[in-house]
Amino acid sequence: MLIKTTLYLSLQSDSNTSFLRAARAGNTDKVLEFLKNGVDICTCNQNGLNALHLAAKEGHKDLVEELLQRGASVDSSTKKGNTALHIASLAGQKEVVRLLVNRGADINAQSQNGFTPLYMAAQENHLEVVRYLLENEGNQSIATEDGFTPLAIALQQGHNSVVSLLLEHDTKGKVRLPALHIAARKDDTKSAALLLQNDHNADVQSKSGFTPLHIAAHYGNVNVATLLLNRGAAVDFTARNEITPLHVASKRGNTNMVALLLDRGSQIDAKTRDGLTPLHCAARSGHDTALELLLEREAPILARTKNGLSPLHMSAQGDHIECVKLLLQHKAPVDDVTLDYLTALHVAAHCGHYRVTKLLLDKKANPNARALNGFTPLHIACKKNRVKVMELLIKYGASIQAITESGLTPIHVAAFMGHLNIVLLLLQNGASPDVRNIVSCGFYKLVVGFSFILVF
Repeated sequence: MLIKTTLYLSLQSDSNTSFLRAARAGNTDKVLEFLKNGVDICTCNQNGLNALHLAAKEGHKDLVEELLQRGASVDSSTKKGNTALHIASLAGQKEVVRLLVNRGADINAQSQNGFTPLYMAAQENHLEVVRYLLENEGNQSIATEDGFTPLAIALQQGHNSVVSLLLEHDTKGKVRLPALHIAARKDDTKSAALLLQNDHNADVQSKSGFTPLHIAAHYGNVNVATLLLNRGAAVDFTARNEITPLHVASKRGNTNMVALLLDRGSQIDAKTRDGLTPLHCAARSGHDTALELLLEREAPILARTKNGLSPLHMSAQGDHIECVKLLLQHKAPVDDVTLDYLTALHVAAHCGHYRVTKLLLDKKANPNARALNGFTPLHIACKKNRVKVMELLIKYGASIQAITESGLTPIHVAAFMGHLNIVLLLLQNGASPDVRNIVSCGFYKLVVGFSFILVF
Protein backbone atom coordinates (compact mmCIF):
# COMPACT_ATOMS: atom_id res chain seq x y z
CA MET A 1 0.00 0.00 0.00
CA LEU A 2 2.84 2.38 0.92
CA ILE A 3 4.60 1.63 -2.38
CA LYS A 4 1.42 2.40 -4.34
CA THR A 5 0.93 5.69 -2.49
CA THR A 6 4.54 6.72 -3.10
CA LEU A 7 4.24 5.85 -6.78
CA TYR A 8 1.00 7.84 -7.07
CA LEU A 9 2.54 10.91 -5.46
CA SER A 10 5.58 10.65 -7.72
CA LEU A 11 3.42 10.45 -10.84
CA GLN A 12 1.30 13.37 -9.62
CA SER A 13 4.43 15.47 -9.04
CA ASP A 14 5.68 14.65 -12.53
CA SER A 15 2.31 15.64 -13.99
CA ASN A 16 2.31 18.94 -12.12
CA THR A 17 5.83 19.75 -13.29
CA SER A 18 4.96 18.89 -16.89
CA PHE A 19 1.78 20.96 -16.64
CA LEU A 20 3.68 24.04 -15.52
CA ARG A 21 6.34 23.46 -18.16
CA ALA A 22 3.64 23.35 -20.83
CA ALA A 23 2.14 26.60 -19.51
CA ARG A 24 5.49 28.35 -19.68
CA ALA A 25 5.99 27.10 -23.23
CA GLY A 26 2.54 28.33 -24.25
CA ASN A 27 1.38 24.86 -25.28
CA THR A 28 -2.35 25.38 -24.87
CA ASP A 29 -3.37 21.90 -26.08
CA LYS A 30 -1.04 20.20 -23.62
CA VAL A 31 -2.21 22.43 -20.75
CA LEU A 32 -5.84 21.63 -21.51
CA GLU A 33 -5.04 17.93 -21.66
CA PHE A 34 -3.48 18.03 -18.20
CA LEU A 35 -6.50 19.91 -16.84
CA LYS A 36 -8.83 17.33 -18.40
CA ASN A 37 -6.85 14.59 -16.66
CA GLY A 38 -7.36 16.19 -13.26
CA VAL A 39 -4.36 18.45 -12.72
CA ASP A 40 -5.34 21.33 -10.43
CA ILE A 41 -5.30 24.67 -12.26
CA CYS A 42 -3.89 26.26 -9.08
CA THR A 43 -0.83 24.00 -9.08
CA CYS A 44 2.32 26.01 -8.48
CA ASN A 45 6.07 25.49 -8.23
CA GLN A 46 8.25 25.94 -5.15
CA ASN A 47 8.23 29.73 -5.63
CA GLY A 48 4.46 29.89 -5.80
CA LEU A 49 4.24 30.50 -9.57
CA ASN A 50 1.22 28.85 -11.16
CA ALA A 51 0.31 28.30 -14.82
CA LEU A 52 -1.25 31.76 -15.13
CA HIS A 53 1.88 33.43 -13.79
CA LEU A 54 4.15 31.50 -16.14
CA ALA A 55 1.99 32.10 -19.20
CA ALA A 56 1.71 35.80 -18.37
CA LYS A 57 5.47 36.12 -17.98
CA GLU A 58 6.11 34.62 -21.41
CA GLY A 59 3.37 36.66 -23.11
CA HIS A 60 1.10 33.76 -24.04
CA LYS A 61 -2.07 35.83 -24.28
CA ASP A 62 -4.36 33.09 -25.64
CA LEU A 63 -3.33 30.67 -22.91
CA VAL A 64 -3.84 33.35 -20.26
CA GLU A 65 -7.36 33.88 -21.62
CA GLU A 66 -8.03 30.14 -21.58
CA LEU A 67 -6.82 29.74 -18.00
CA LEU A 68 -8.95 32.66 -16.80
CA GLN A 69 -12.02 31.18 -18.51
CA ARG A 70 -11.37 27.90 -16.74
CA GLY A 71 -11.31 29.48 -13.30
CA ALA A 72 -7.75 30.61 -12.67
CA SER A 73 -7.78 33.46 -10.13
CA VAL A 74 -6.66 36.66 -11.82
CA ASP A 75 -5.11 38.01 -8.61
CA SER A 76 -3.53 34.85 -7.24
CA SER A 77 -0.07 35.67 -5.92
CA THR A 78 3.32 34.03 -5.61
CA LYS A 79 5.22 33.62 -2.35
CA LYS A 80 6.61 37.12 -2.87
CA GLY A 81 3.14 38.52 -3.36
CA ASN A 82 3.38 39.03 -7.12
CA THR A 83 0.24 38.63 -9.21
CA ALA A 84 0.10 37.79 -12.92
CA LEU A 85 -0.20 41.52 -13.60
CA HIS A 86 3.00 42.21 -11.66
CA ILE A 87 4.79 39.53 -13.64
CA ALA A 88 3.48 40.63 -17.04
CA SER A 89 4.31 44.25 -16.26
CA LEU A 90 7.83 43.33 -15.21
CA ALA A 91 8.29 41.37 -18.43
CA GLY A 92 6.83 44.14 -20.59
CA GLN A 93 4.02 41.96 -21.93
CA LYS A 94 1.64 44.75 -22.89
CA GLU A 95 -1.10 42.61 -24.47
CA VAL A 96 -1.22 40.31 -21.48
CA VAL A 97 -1.30 43.35 -19.19
CA ARG A 98 -4.26 44.72 -21.14
CA LEU A 99 -6.08 41.38 -20.94
CA LEU A 100 -5.52 41.00 -17.20
CA VAL A 101 -6.71 44.55 -16.49
CA ASN A 102 -9.81 43.97 -18.62
CA ARG A 103 -10.49 40.80 -16.64
CA GLY A 104 -10.47 42.73 -13.37
CA ALA A 105 -6.91 42.39 -12.12
CA ASP A 106 -6.07 44.74 -9.25
CA ILE A 107 -3.99 47.35 -11.06
CA ASN A 108 -2.52 48.72 -7.83
CA ALA A 109 -1.86 45.44 -6.05
CA GLN A 110 1.30 45.51 -3.93
CA SER A 111 3.77 42.68 -3.48
CA GLN A 112 5.47 41.92 -0.16
CA ASN A 113 7.99 44.72 -0.79
CA GLY A 114 5.26 47.14 -1.76
CA PHE A 115 5.92 46.91 -5.51
CA THR A 116 2.99 47.68 -7.81
CA PRO A 117 2.71 46.60 -11.48
CA LEU A 118 3.38 50.23 -12.43
CA TYR A 119 6.54 50.29 -10.32
CA MET A 120 7.79 47.12 -11.98
CA ALA A 121 7.11 48.39 -15.49
CA ALA A 122 8.84 51.68 -14.70
CA GLN A 123 11.81 49.84 -13.23
CA GLU A 124 12.32 47.85 -16.43
CA ASN A 125 11.74 50.78 -18.81
CA HIS A 126 8.61 49.32 -20.39
CA LEU A 127 7.25 52.64 -21.65
CA GLU A 128 4.04 51.40 -23.29
CA VAL A 129 3.09 49.25 -20.32
CA VAL A 130 3.65 52.25 -18.05
CA ARG A 131 1.47 54.37 -20.33
CA TYR A 132 -1.35 51.80 -20.35
CA LEU A 133 -1.30 51.37 -16.57
CA LEU A 134 -1.36 55.14 -16.02
CA GLU A 135 -4.30 55.48 -18.40
CA ASN A 136 -6.16 52.82 -16.44
CA GLU A 137 -5.84 54.28 -12.96
CA GLY A 138 -2.40 53.00 -12.07
CA ASN A 139 -1.47 55.02 -8.98
CA GLN A 140 2.08 56.31 -9.15
CA SER A 141 2.03 57.80 -5.67
CA ILE A 142 2.07 54.34 -4.05
CA ALA A 143 5.55 53.81 -2.64
CA THR A 144 7.49 50.68 -1.79
CA GLU A 145 8.55 49.76 1.73
CA ASP A 146 11.74 51.72 1.06
CA GLY A 147 9.75 54.81 0.08
CA PHE A 148 10.42 54.55 -3.66
CA THR A 149 7.77 55.49 -6.19
CA PRO A 150 7.70 54.47 -9.88
CA LEU A 151 9.12 57.90 -10.71
CA ALA A 152 11.96 57.44 -8.24
CA ILE A 153 13.00 54.05 -9.60
CA ALA A 154 12.78 55.23 -13.21
CA LEU A 155 14.92 58.21 -12.34
CA GLN A 156 17.46 56.05 -10.53
CA GLN A 157 17.67 53.66 -13.47
CA GLY A 158 18.06 56.49 -15.96
CA HIS A 159 14.88 55.69 -17.91
CA ASN A 160 14.33 59.22 -19.21
CA SER A 161 11.29 58.50 -21.40
CA VAL A 162 9.50 56.81 -18.52
CA VAL A 163 10.46 59.69 -16.22
CA SER A 164 8.96 62.21 -18.65
CA LEU A 165 5.78 60.16 -19.04
CA LEU A 166 5.33 59.82 -15.29
CA LEU A 167 5.89 63.54 -14.82
CA GLU A 168 3.24 64.30 -17.43
CA HIS A 169 0.75 62.32 -15.36
CA ASP A 170 1.89 63.79 -12.06
CA THR A 171 -0.59 66.64 -12.07
CA LYS A 172 -0.67 67.01 -8.29
CA GLY A 173 3.06 66.84 -7.65
CA LYS A 174 2.65 64.14 -5.01
CA VAL A 175 5.25 61.66 -6.18
CA ARG A 176 8.46 63.65 -6.10
CA LEU A 177 9.92 62.04 -3.01
CA PRO A 178 12.56 60.83 -3.24
CA ALA A 179 12.81 61.55 -6.98
CA LEU A 180 14.38 65.00 -6.64
CA HIS A 181 16.81 63.59 -4.10
CA ILE A 182 17.82 60.91 -6.59
CA ALA A 183 18.37 63.53 -9.28
CA ALA A 184 20.53 65.43 -6.81
CA ARG A 185 22.54 62.31 -6.05
CA LYS A 186 23.13 61.64 -9.74
CA ASP A 187 23.86 65.29 -10.58
CA ASP A 188 21.04 64.97 -13.10
CA THR A 189 20.11 68.58 -13.82
CA LYS A 190 17.73 67.65 -16.63
CA SER A 191 15.54 65.46 -14.45
CA ALA A 192 15.77 67.89 -11.55
CA ALA A 193 14.58 70.70 -13.80
CA LEU A 194 11.64 68.58 -14.98
CA LEU A 195 10.70 67.74 -11.41
CA LEU A 196 10.83 71.38 -10.36
CA GLN A 197 8.49 72.36 -13.20
CA ASN A 198 5.69 70.48 -11.48
CA ASP A 199 6.47 71.61 -7.97
CA HIS A 200 8.54 74.71 -7.33
CA ASN A 201 9.51 73.67 -3.79
CA ALA A 202 13.23 72.88 -4.05
CA ASP A 203 13.40 72.16 -0.32
CA VAL A 204 11.24 69.05 -0.25
CA GLN A 205 12.44 66.86 2.62
CA SER A 206 13.18 63.17 2.92
CA LYS A 207 12.03 61.20 5.97
CA SER A 208 15.24 62.17 7.75
CA GLY A 209 14.69 65.83 6.97
CA PHE A 210 17.35 66.21 4.31
CA THR A 211 16.69 68.32 1.23
CA PRO A 212 17.99 67.66 -2.28
CA LEU A 213 20.66 70.29 -1.60
CA HIS A 214 21.93 68.23 1.35
CA ILE A 215 22.17 65.24 -0.99
CA ALA A 216 23.98 67.24 -3.67
CA ALA A 217 26.36 68.53 -1.00
CA HIS A 218 27.06 64.98 0.17
CA TYR A 219 28.02 63.80 -3.30
CA GLY A 220 29.73 67.02 -4.36
CA ASN A 221 27.36 67.51 -7.27
CA VAL A 222 27.88 71.20 -7.99
CA ASN A 223 25.76 71.33 -11.15
CA VAL A 224 22.51 70.20 -9.59
CA ALA A 225 23.29 72.19 -6.43
CA THR A 226 23.58 75.32 -8.55
CA LEU A 227 20.24 74.53 -10.20
CA LEU A 228 18.58 73.97 -6.83
CA LEU A 229 19.94 77.22 -5.44
CA ASN A 230 18.83 79.08 -8.55
CA ARG A 231 15.35 77.60 -8.06
CA GLY A 232 15.13 78.89 -4.51
CA ALA A 233 16.62 76.13 -2.36
CA ALA A 234 17.50 77.43 1.11
CA VAL A 235 21.28 77.40 1.36
CA ASP A 236 21.18 76.86 5.14
CA PHE A 237 18.17 74.56 5.42
CA THR A 238 18.61 72.64 8.66
CA ALA A 239 17.83 68.94 8.66
CA ARG A 240 17.77 66.62 11.63
CA ASN A 241 20.22 67.70 14.35
CA GLU A 242 20.48 71.16 12.76
CA ILE A 243 22.75 69.97 9.95
CA THR A 244 23.12 72.35 6.99
CA PRO A 245 24.36 71.50 3.48
CA LEU A 246 27.64 73.24 4.37
CA HIS A 247 28.16 70.84 7.28
CA VAL A 248 27.61 67.94 4.90
CA ALA A 249 29.95 69.26 2.20
CA SER A 250 32.65 70.02 4.78
CA LYS A 251 32.39 66.58 6.34
CA ARG A 252 32.71 64.97 2.92
CA GLY A 253 35.58 67.20 1.85
CA ASN A 254 33.77 68.45 -1.23
CA THR A 255 35.76 71.66 -1.58
CA ASN A 256 34.04 72.97 -4.71
CA MET A 257 30.68 72.50 -3.03
CA VAL A 258 31.92 74.28 0.09
CA ALA A 259 32.99 77.20 -2.10
CA LEU A 260 29.64 77.30 -3.90
CA LEU A 261 27.64 77.28 -0.68
CA LEU A 262 29.79 79.98 0.88
CA ASP A 263 29.51 82.08 -2.27
CA ARG A 264 25.73 81.75 -1.98
CA GLY A 265 25.75 83.03 1.58
CA SER A 266 25.89 79.91 3.70
CA GLN A 267 26.54 80.65 7.36
CA ILE A 268 30.12 79.59 8.02
CA ASP A 269 29.65 79.42 11.80
CA ALA A 270 26.37 77.47 11.77
CA LYS A 271 26.25 74.89 14.56
CA THR A 272 24.62 71.48 14.72
CA ARG A 273 22.73 70.36 17.79
CA ASP A 274 26.04 69.09 19.21
CA GLY A 275 27.77 72.38 18.48
CA LEU A 276 29.73 71.30 15.41
CA THR A 277 30.63 73.99 12.89
CA PRO A 278 31.60 73.21 9.28
CA LEU A 279 35.23 73.67 10.37
CA HIS A 280 34.78 70.97 13.01
CA CYS A 281 33.32 68.66 10.36
CA ALA A 282 36.25 69.13 7.97
CA ALA A 283 38.77 68.79 10.81
CA ARG A 284 37.24 65.62 12.21
CA SER A 285 37.15 63.97 8.78
CA GLY A 286 40.66 65.06 7.85
CA HIS A 287 39.77 67.02 4.72
CA ASP A 288 42.60 69.53 4.71
CA THR A 289 41.65 71.21 1.41
CA ALA A 290 38.13 71.95 2.57
CA LEU A 291 39.46 72.98 5.98
CA GLU A 292 41.94 75.39 4.39
CA LEU A 293 39.18 76.99 2.34
CA LEU A 294 37.03 77.44 5.43
CA LEU A 295 39.96 79.01 7.27
CA GLU A 296 40.61 81.36 4.37
CA ARG A 297 36.95 82.38 4.57
CA GLU A 298 37.48 83.16 8.27
CA ALA A 299 35.72 80.21 9.84
CA PRO A 300 35.78 80.58 13.65
CA ILE A 301 38.89 78.67 14.67
CA LEU A 302 38.00 78.86 18.38
CA ALA A 303 34.49 77.46 17.97
CA ARG A 304 33.53 74.88 20.60
CA THR A 305 31.22 71.90 20.55
CA LYS A 306 28.95 71.31 23.53
CA ASN A 307 31.79 69.28 25.04
CA GLY A 308 34.21 72.11 24.48
CA LEU A 309 36.08 70.45 21.61
CA SER A 310 37.79 72.73 19.13
CA PRO A 311 38.65 71.85 15.52
CA LEU A 312 42.24 71.28 16.72
CA HIS A 313 41.08 68.64 19.22
CA MET A 314 39.16 66.86 16.48
CA SER A 315 42.07 66.88 14.04
CA ALA A 316 44.33 65.50 16.76
CA GLN A 317 41.82 62.80 17.59
CA GLY A 318 41.70 61.66 13.97
CA ASP A 319 45.49 61.75 13.46
CA HIS A 320 44.93 64.27 10.67
CA ILE A 321 48.36 65.87 10.76
CA GLU A 322 47.85 68.18 7.75
CA CYS A 323 44.72 69.60 9.34
CA VAL A 324 46.60 70.10 12.62
CA LYS A 325 49.34 71.96 10.73
CA LEU A 326 46.83 74.21 8.98
CA LEU A 327 45.00 75.05 12.19
CA LEU A 328 48.24 75.90 13.97
CA GLN A 329 49.37 78.00 11.00
CA HIS A 330 46.14 79.96 11.34
CA LYS A 331 46.93 80.65 15.01
CA ALA A 332 44.84 78.00 16.73
CA PRO A 333 46.08 77.99 20.36
CA VAL A 334 48.15 74.84 20.75
CA ASP A 335 47.07 74.41 24.39
CA ASP A 336 43.40 75.20 23.86
CA VAL A 337 41.31 73.24 26.37
CA THR A 338 37.93 71.52 26.53
CA LEU A 339 35.45 71.87 29.39
CA ASP A 340 37.51 69.22 31.19
CA TYR A 341 40.75 71.11 30.47
CA LEU A 342 41.95 68.54 27.96
CA THR A 343 44.41 69.87 25.38
CA ALA A 344 44.96 68.50 21.89
CA LEU A 345 48.09 66.85 23.32
CA HIS A 346 45.96 64.95 25.84
CA VAL A 347 43.79 63.75 22.96
CA ALA A 348 46.73 62.70 20.77
CA ALA A 349 48.31 60.87 23.71
CA HIS A 350 45.06 59.05 24.42
CA CYS A 351 44.80 57.89 20.81
CA GLY A 352 48.48 57.05 20.49
CA HIS A 353 49.05 59.36 17.53
CA TYR A 354 52.83 59.77 17.53
CA ARG A 355 53.13 62.17 14.58
CA VAL A 356 50.50 64.56 15.88
CA THR A 357 51.98 64.37 19.38
CA LYS A 358 55.42 65.31 18.04
CA LEU A 359 54.03 68.14 15.92
CA LEU A 360 52.17 69.60 18.91
CA LEU A 361 55.26 69.32 21.10
CA ASP A 362 57.39 70.94 18.39
CA LYS A 363 54.86 73.78 18.39
CA LYS A 364 55.47 74.21 22.13
CA ALA A 365 52.46 72.35 23.49
CA ASN A 366 52.74 72.01 27.26
CA PRO A 367 53.73 68.39 28.02
CA ASN A 368 52.62 68.90 31.63
CA ALA A 369 49.20 70.40 30.96
CA ARG A 370 46.75 69.22 33.61
CA ALA A 371 43.20 68.17 32.88
CA LEU A 372 40.41 68.79 35.38
CA ASN A 373 41.32 65.61 37.28
CA GLY A 374 45.01 66.49 37.21
CA PHE A 375 45.90 63.99 34.51
CA THR A 376 48.74 65.04 32.22
CA PRO A 377 49.28 63.70 28.70
CA LEU A 378 51.86 61.33 30.23
CA HIS A 379 49.30 59.91 32.67
CA ILE A 380 46.99 59.25 29.74
CA ALA A 381 49.70 57.68 27.56
CA CYS A 382 50.62 55.38 30.46
CA LYS A 383 47.01 54.46 31.05
CA LYS A 384 46.48 53.57 27.37
CA ASN A 385 49.85 51.81 27.02
CA ARG A 386 51.07 54.19 24.31
CA VAL A 387 54.78 53.38 24.62
CA LYS A 388 56.19 55.51 21.81
CA VAL A 389 54.07 58.50 22.78
CA MET A 390 55.11 58.08 26.42
CA GLU A 391 58.80 58.07 25.46
CA LEU A 392 58.29 61.12 23.27
CA LEU A 393 56.55 63.03 26.06
CA ILE A 394 59.39 62.26 28.48
CA LYS A 395 61.91 63.41 25.87
CA TYR A 396 60.07 66.73 25.62
CA GLY A 397 60.05 67.30 29.35
CA ALA A 398 56.93 65.59 30.67
CA SER A 399 57.19 65.15 34.43
CA ILE A 400 57.44 61.52 35.47
CA GLN A 401 56.42 62.46 39.00
CA ALA A 402 53.36 64.57 38.06
CA ILE A 403 50.54 63.94 40.54
CA THR A 404 46.81 63.89 39.81
CA GLU A 405 44.07 65.19 42.11
CA SER A 406 43.92 61.66 43.57
CA GLY A 407 47.65 61.54 44.21
CA LEU A 408 48.55 59.31 41.29
CA THR A 409 51.78 59.52 39.33
CA PRO A 410 52.13 58.00 35.84
CA ILE A 411 53.71 54.85 37.31
CA HIS A 412 50.70 54.35 39.57
CA VAL A 413 48.38 54.54 36.58
CA ALA A 414 50.49 52.12 34.54
CA ALA A 415 50.67 49.69 37.46
CA PHE A 416 46.94 49.82 38.06
CA MET A 417 46.30 49.09 34.36
CA GLY A 418 48.77 46.20 34.44
CA HIS A 419 51.16 47.68 31.88
CA LEU A 420 54.44 46.14 33.05
CA ASN A 421 56.36 47.45 30.05
CA ILE A 422 55.34 51.02 30.88
CA VAL A 423 56.23 50.59 34.56
CA LEU A 424 59.69 49.32 33.66
CA LEU A 425 60.31 52.16 31.23
CA LEU A 426 59.23 54.74 33.79
CA LEU A 427 61.51 53.23 36.41
CA GLN A 428 64.38 53.25 33.92
CA ASN A 429 63.68 56.93 33.34
CA GLY A 430 63.87 57.77 37.02
CA ALA A 431 60.32 57.29 38.27
CA SER A 432 60.23 56.67 42.00
CA PRO A 433 58.94 53.26 43.10
CA ASP A 434 58.20 54.79 46.52
CA VAL A 435 54.44 54.63 46.81
CA ARG A 436 53.94 55.35 50.51
CA ASN A 437 51.65 58.27 49.74
CA ILE A 438 49.54 56.43 47.20
CA VAL A 439 45.82 56.26 47.83
CA SER A 440 45.27 52.57 47.08
CA CYS A 441 47.27 49.69 48.54
CA GLY A 442 46.46 47.81 45.37
CA PHE A 443 48.75 50.17 43.52
CA TYR A 444 51.41 49.65 46.16
CA LYS A 445 51.47 45.90 45.66
CA LEU A 446 51.62 46.22 41.89
CA VAL A 447 54.42 48.77 41.83
CA VAL A 448 56.49 46.95 44.46
CA GLY A 449 56.09 43.75 42.49
CA PHE A 450 57.21 45.41 39.28
CA SER A 451 60.17 47.02 41.08
CA PHE A 452 61.22 43.59 42.31
CA ILE A 453 61.20 42.28 38.75
CA LEU A 454 63.36 45.20 37.63
CA VAL A 455 65.97 44.63 40.39
CA PHE A 456 66.26 40.87 39.99
